[in-house]
Amino acid sequence: METFKRTPLQLFNLPQHFVIPLFQRPYVWKEVEQWEPLWKDIRRIAELRIAEPHQSPTHFLGAVVIQSHEAQSKRLTTWNVIDGQQRLTTLQLLADATSALLGQTGHERLAAQLERLTHNDEIYIDDGESRLKVRHLNKDQAAFDEVMSAEPPVDHADLTHADSQIAAAHSYFSTVAHQWLGDPELDTHAVKAKELTGVLLDGLQLVSIELEVSENSQEIFETLNARGTPLTAADLVRNFVFQRLEAEGGDTAKAYREDWPFETKFWMRDVSVGRNLVSRSSLFLNQWLVARTGEEISPQSTFNRFKSYVELEAGRKMADLLPELKQQAQQYEAWTDAAARPGGSLDATEMAVYRMQASGIEVLKPLLIWLHEPGRDITSAVRDHIINAAESWVVRRQLLRLSGSDLGRIVADLIAANSSGPSEGLLERVLGHLARLNVTSTYWPGDEELRQTLVTELAYRRYPRARLRMFLEAAENHYRAETGQPQIERKGYPIEHLLPRAWKDTWPVESADDAEARQERVHRFGNLTLLTSSLNSKVSNGPWQNKRAALLHHNTITLTGRVVGRTEHQVWDEELIDERTSELIEIFIRVWPVPEGHHGKVVDPQTKAGDWVELKHLIDAGLLAAGDKLIATHRDFKGKEATLMADGAIELDGKRFTAPSPAGHWLRKKSTNGWYFWAVADGRRLRDVRTEFQNMAPPDDELEFPV
Repeated sequence: METFKRTPLQLFNLPQHFVIPLFQRPYVWKEVEQWEPLWKDIRRIAELRIAEPHQSPTHFLGAVVIQSHEAQSKRLTTWNVIDGQQRLTTLQLLADATSALLGQTGHERLAAQLERLTHNDEIYIDDGESRLKVRHLNKDQAAFDEVMSAEPPVDHADLTHADSQIAAAHSYFSTVAHQWLGDPELDTHAVKAKELTGVLLDGLQLVSIELEVSENSQEIFETLNARGTPLTAADLVRNFVFQRLEAEGGDTAKAYREDWPFETKFWMRDVSVGRNLVSRSSLFLNQWLVARTGEEISPQSTFNRFKSYVELEAGRKMADLLPELKQQAQQYEAWTDAAARPGGSLDATEMAVYRMQASGIEVLKPLLIWLHEPGRDITSAVRDHIINAAESWVVRRQLLRLSGSDLGRIVADLIAANSSGPSEGLLERVLGHLARLNVTSTYWPGDEELRQTLVTELAYRRYPRARLRMFLEAAENHYRAETGQPQIERKGYPIEHLLPRAWKDTWPVESADDAEARQERVHRFGNLTLLTSSLNSKVSNGPWQNKRAALLHHNTITLTGRVVGRTEHQVWDEELIDERTSELIEIFIRVWPVPEGHHGKVVDPQTKAGDWVELKHLIDAGLLAAGDKLIATHRDFKGKEATLMADGAIELDGKRFTAPSPAGHWLRKKSTNGWYFWAVADGRRLRDVRTEFQNMAPPDDELEFPV
């Protein structure tokens, strides 16, 4: 076995065949996860080479394992591809798609150079044999051979295997390369063509592990894949960080020792996010990136987005950025440790972390990181009010059992809308942003909806146990704050039914109607409390007088004491459960308040589907005005501005568009939902303004948040 570092030119240059055996899995790479990041890396290297002609940056593509094979042709070396078939296939598709484009635009020499990567010269091929250097023996053979042998320009829709992933990849690379190369009549086209060809020839690097015929390829394959631990996003980020530090001339050993915090058990521990387990360090890096970019970033994209942020957006050396990353990681660890402690009072940030942990969510973590970013010029009071408002928005939705799947996008939008704004007025802008949300998937519920819904909610059955306990703990802390007591200990105290679930033997009623009324109230908020320790089943299910005495003797929780300590509560019945339910609802409303005058109105988009809303309607309604700037939200075009005209048209780079989507399409060169792509100056996307128009509720000029 020998290992070499090779460029595509070095790997593919000779007349040869790379055979992908029948047992290898089919081609599975996809646009978002693999093609787009690869293309962005290639484009980045090409643009760096154009900007710095005397430098030759490269990009490491990964490893391939190949094994020499007895050749069927005396002229051609043959290799079996043991591992890395996805990379090799993608490189071939990319090189062929680019070669076809260059051949059509007068760059025959460059096209021929790329063709040598994918096709053997005819002089080495027997009659009737394929010229392709990569030969699939699995089910991808027909699709790969067809698209790689098609005469340019390739009509991908007309291919026999047009619905294959192979054809989709070839089509994708054809499209993005064409868009990047631009107009063939421009001088920049020739420069880009040359550098793109150069990157595909020698700007990519692979590690080629080459085996002899006699070596056990299966054992090596298993060692590389099955027995190893997959690299996490944090692993990839770490390698990138220290390679960049080394390139900057930094002391990598010192930085690793003093500024890289992620090698402890705390950071290496896997945590649950939805249905997946990820390392805590990878999760933090994802949330830190959301805080820095104002974008919703999938876990799979964490490393690629980190790299592009550092290279294109951070505007500073890694040696300067790393201490800030360490500082915020240490803050994050401190919050998490505080939230995990059973005793001691928590501040607003720590309590938000604890309540998210109890609820099984992470949605507000990027906002917390953003609010605590070094240099953020806001007072602790403003920061705490913002955290309380955001928590109210999330918890009220949880109380109503509304979906939280779209909340991460709102948090990212909130950060993006305020990242470049002044610190003054930040609280008001955040409140306004949340209060204007008025679709079911994201709106901030009002007081009256909580009162109407929670009064009959079967809380014990409807909420996860830890989340229900968190609600009751919040009520307990509210009572304690009134008398200056410390917060309740977070020890996972048991939840007790005051009226027992098995009430029929010891709490009899006279009629079937009475029994039905009683059963309806068993699981409501007003019948639930917290105990410092569980009662034995005999006492718990026994008569009220016995149970009340046990609760008085053993319990120190105010939530319970307010029930059993009052002399008038010699009985516990449906009327008292209803009263206590209403009392707890009012406490929830005070613990998680909304701005004064906020009602949480919702516009159901389905009810308005027949209404055709145009920008001119928003201008007429006073929601937009001629001359307003529309700002692109996609990270590739962040900061790009268009101007709204008096008649509702959009002016962009001297061109006029009649609607948001055509303007977005012209900028991105692909189908674009312009109502989502464009935002106004305060960070709202056009679709949010459109929804506001449909609701015909003007935004509040001033919103006051209860202290």
